[in-house]
Formats: sequence, structure tokens, C-alpha cells
Amino acid sequence: MFAGKTEELLRRVRRAEIAGRRVEVVGHALDTRRGAGTVSSHSGFATPSRTARDADDLERLVREAGPLDLVAVDEAQFFGPGLVDVVQRLADRGLVVVVAGLDVTFDARPFEPLPALMALAERVDKLTAVCAVCGEDAAFHVRLAAPTGAGDPGDPLAPVAAHVGGAETYEARCRTHLPDPPWRGQPGGGGAGASSTSGTNE
Repeated sequence: MFAGKTEELLRRVRRAEIAGRRVEVVGHALDTRRGAGTVSSHSGFATPSRTARDADDLERLVREAGPLDLVAVDEAQFFGPGLVDVVQRLADRGLVVVVAGLDVTFDARPFEPLPALMALAERVDKLTAVCAVCGEDAAFHVRLAAPTGAGDPGDPLAPVAAHVGGAETYEARCRTHLPDPPWRGQPGGGGAGASSTSGTNE
């Protein structure tokens, strides 16, 4: 959250377009904050996009788009574990696949499929936000309040509309100001920080 992951995704899309590459941008159907058919950052950068419901739908859209050089996928955490194989198949076909999403939930757990994608990617850029409490680098985010009218927000790992939100719902936090992460108070508990992520498979 608020680490500039979508902005970085769009920067790479713009560079590819300037270079004359054939590009397809795909967002998830749950993200309707700025209207359908647009991927945009918190700072206002935007580009037209296609919308997919899951990893299989994404693969179908890319296949129907015809010859492509680069596929950019935003909000990748909502596509589920099937995204890993889809991205690998696209990369095997010679496409550059740029994936942006969260690799940690608002309750500080790994948010698949990003950790698995990061393990297989040729390049990974881990981005951090600014802690809302102290201003230090923030690798985590917390939910301020459960949104209303957007589905059941119970499981942080479930892809539901309630988990799509901005500054009104979520806040970036550093490790020091992260309340009650799952590893504290557990014998032998460890755990390294994870951040909002923009990763690539090239």
C-alpha cells in the first residue's frame, strides 16, 4: 500500500510503449475504484487496461490480444495461486511480464501469489511506503476499519471487494509501529519484513 507499485508498473508500460513495444495492461475485476478499463496510481497516473476475474481469464485476454511484447498485471494479489503458472507460461512464450501487487496482507502474513512469483522472477523490486506514525520506511500496512458494503472482509487472503481500498481504509506502518503481527509472542517466531512489491518476470 502506498509504496508506488502501480506507478512503477505504469512507468515501465510507458517506457515499453515509447520503445514501440506491443503492450497489454490488465487489472483485476475487484478494483473498480477509478472505473472499469483503467489502471491508475494514487498520484493520478493512469492508462487504459483490460479487466480479468482470475488467472485463467488473464491468460485468455492475453491470448486474444494477439502478438504482444509486454504484459503488465496490476493488483496481482487478487488473481490467486493460478497466476504463478500463467505468468511462467507467458514468460516461456517470450513475453516480458511485469507484475505489481502486495506480498503481505494487512495482518502481516505472506500474500500469495506474490511470494511465489518473486521466487521465480528474474528481477524483483521491493518497494516501501512511509510509516504513517513515524515517517520511516514502511514495509507493512494495517487496516484502519473494515469497509462497509463491499463484501465479507473476514479473511485477509480472500479476494473480495472489501480488500480494495486506499487511505480511507489502510495505513502504511514500519515494523516498530506494526500492531500484533502473528510472529510476536510465539516461541521460535521469526519473520522478515515484506513490502509492497513491483516484480517482473523477464
